[in-house]
Amino acid sequence: MTSRVSRYTSIVATAAAAVLAACASTATSRSAVTTAGSAVATTTNVKPFFVRDGFVAPEAVRYDPDQDVYFVGNWGPGPASATDNNGYISRMRPDGQIETMKFIAGGANGVVLHAPRGMYIVGDTLWVADADAVRGFDRKTGRKLANVDFSALDRGFLNDVAADATGTVYVTDTGKNKLYKVQGGPTLVLADSALGAPNGITWDGANRRFIIVPFGGAHSLRAWVPGTTTLTDITTSTGAKWDGVEVLAGGRILASSQADSSIHIFDGATGHAIIHTQGGPADIAVDTKRNRVAVPVVALNHVEIYQLP
Repeated sequence: MTSRVSRYTSIVATAAAAVLAACASTATSRSAVTTAGSAVATTTNVKPFFVRDGFVAPEAVRYDPDQDVYFVGNWGPGPASATDNNGYISRMRPDGQIETMKFIAGGANGVVLHAPRGMYIVGDTLWVADADAVRGFDRKTGRKLANVDFSALDRGFLNDVAADATGTVYVTDTGKNKLYKVQGGPTLVLADSALGAPNGITWDGANRRFIIVPFGGAHSLRAWVPGTTTLTDITTSTGAKWDGVEVLAGGRILASSQADSSIHIFDGATGHAIIHTQGGPADIAVDTKRNRVAVPVVALNHVEIYQLP
């Protein structure tokens, strides 16, 4: 059986358009939560605080501090690039219990959702990158609010979303080395091989810039200021094939590296691995109330939660 994550790695690196499906458990019982204590993650050998099984190819997590809940995006069965309308988003509580497994689901309540990738919250809208669109949902009710169609564009792999200080949402296209502005219809704002197969993106409010991480193999993370056409290398580490990225309090940066299955922390011009994950880490989220990081692992159908140092 070929895992979706291995094919996902191949896709975004080569700008191909297909990913194999992996068989996955959909158990939702309380026994699916494994707790390993609350040791602070000071070495790469740290054990997860808990591991939550029962998802189907979870690629991204987003923490909502207002509701104190994690949103977990599941590709669902089938190829990640397929427009099969069987993806869904779960609501998970901080203790690992599933509040609603299919809080937002393709094919239910008029929702179209194929394979949710990166997510970002602006006001009461949960923005979600999908195979052929960027979609908006009410973060409290799951009601569909917006649909920005990318199907007519020369897209590769729409991957992660983030918003600037004005609430304007942007999405990366890993397969085509592009960055789009979402609102008002897709608007191409940057097309440059220097993006290096852009994967994760997040807003760095203190410096009024986006942090964009390359999946193409580079070790450095990059910054882009809206309205400009150039990227700047800002920090580097031993990791590569970067996926998720978050800015922490105090300006430190957290990023997931699929090259070494690790979470790296950056402070200034350099970074280092602080957590070795059980599988390839995808799009991470930071629980700002508990100082934890949530790590989805597509191939293992679970989410790992670690205490941050």
